[in-house]
Amino acid sequence: MNLEKMLSDMVSRDASDLHLTVGSPPKIRINGDLFNLNEEKLIPDTLNKILKDYLNDKRLSLLTNGNDVDFSIGIKGVSRFRVNLFKQRGNLAATFRKLPYSIPNLDSLGFPESIANLTLNKKGLILITGGTGSGKSTTMAALIKKISNENNSHIITIEDPIEYLYEHSNSLINQREVGSDTKSFSDSLKSVLRQDPDVVSIGELRDVDSMNAALTIAETGHLVLGTLHTNNASGTINRLVNAFSPDKQGIIRTTLSLNLLGIISQQLIPNKNQGRSLALEVLINTSSIKSLIRENNIHQIDNYILSGQKDGMIRMDDSIIKLYNDGLISKEEALNYAINISELSKKLNSINI
Repeated sequence: MNLEKMLSDMVSRDASDLHLTVGSPPKIRINGDLFNLNEEKLIPDTLNKILKDYLNDKRLSLLTNGNDVDFSIGIKGVSRFRVNLFKQRGNLAATFRKLPYSIPNLDSLGFPESIANLTLNKKGLILITGGTGSGKSTTMAALIKKISNENNSHIITIEDPIEYLYEHSNSLINQREVGSDTKSFSDSLKSVLRQDPDVVSIGELRDVDSMNAALTIAETGHLVLGTLHTNNASGTINRLVNAFSPDKQGIIRTTLSLNLLGIISQQLIPNKNQGRSLALEVLINTSSIKSLIRENNIHQIDNYILSGQKDGMIRMDDSIIKLYNDGLISKEEALNYAINISELSKKLNSINI
């Protein structure tokens, strides 16, 4: 088996991921489901040969010590890929995620104007959230591309690994990859303010240190973009605040209320056209939302998003209902991806009466 051939076949079939695991045929993910790329089961020697070009001493040492390894590669004329190597049952395993060469323009993604308006700010925190494979990286890249083209700024990205490659355009963009350009997100964030940035993009707010750094950088007059693995706005705020010890949560809520610009939450839902449709929640940090965050009334945010449509806010479940009404997704998929299943079920039933 040849890795380049498998990746080429994966791209030609419009798959998002390639999975290589001992004891199983290579599998590709198409619109959320896994399919065999061929019928030949992988054995350890075969998989080791397939991956040997990417197994230097440093990566082998990390794998031997129980660590995963993340990096990105490019296959000329095919695509770029994000790679994760790991051990399972003593054998190597690998996942390849397809990364487009070109970054889409923000207006081509079908987002409301309120999201584009977030990029007009010179300081504050923009959070892009969603599960794995929900399109967070694409949204982040489109936002950075817009900022880069429309401003004369210094943009620093901290990524694990680098996914999209940016052109400098009107702005200067420095991309730092964790593991090769910097030891960790925390190390890079500690020094980023000494590098004279205007905009800082953080690939993932994965711990207290990175969350605290994001808030501090935004508070000191910079525009910060970051991602979190949460499904809606209220869950994002709770996840961020609850990451800190109870004695610090009050000041974190205050800091967040003052510096948050907005939250974009995404889900890609399998549709009837054998593709996936975007369901979206948008929170804009209005004065009312600031008060809710500061006073720890996060449970009321959904109602305020509902009443904040004039400000460009959208609830996730309302976005899902629209996809259903437009005939794009089934009732079953709508309920599978709902935030409030019982409420959405009642609304769908009333639509069908």
